[in-house]
Amino acid sequence: MEEKLGKVIIAPNVLVTIARLTALSTPGVVRMSPAWTESMGRLLRRRSPGEGVKIGVENDAVSVDLYIVVEQGVDILKLSREIQAEVSRAIHDMVGMEVKEVNIHIQDVATSSGEG
Repeated sequence: MEEKLGKVIIAPNVLVTIARLTALSTPGVVRMSPAWTESMGRLLRRRSPGEGVKIGVENDAVSVDLYIVVEQGVDILKLSREIQAEVSRAIHDMVGMEVKEVNIHIQDVATSSGEG
């Protein structure tokens, strides 16, 4: 019989950090890109520590939206599927929450000239 010791509450920022660091550690990802609503915040001089990541939690299941810039020449579909699998695994392994979906939004492709 399991003894009940109390609650464990995971702040949404923890989920954002896990998703962001996992995506950035995937070869082929250059950087995170702000979503449109974050771009408005940047215009107002506010920068989000979770730039490029949106998290939703409903009924203890996590939904993740990642906005990324990829390297030129990568297989975008393969990279996206790898990010989905790794982010899902990381969240499940680290906090034990079910991951409902991981949506990848490719915002740009970085070129060798530094544009993008």
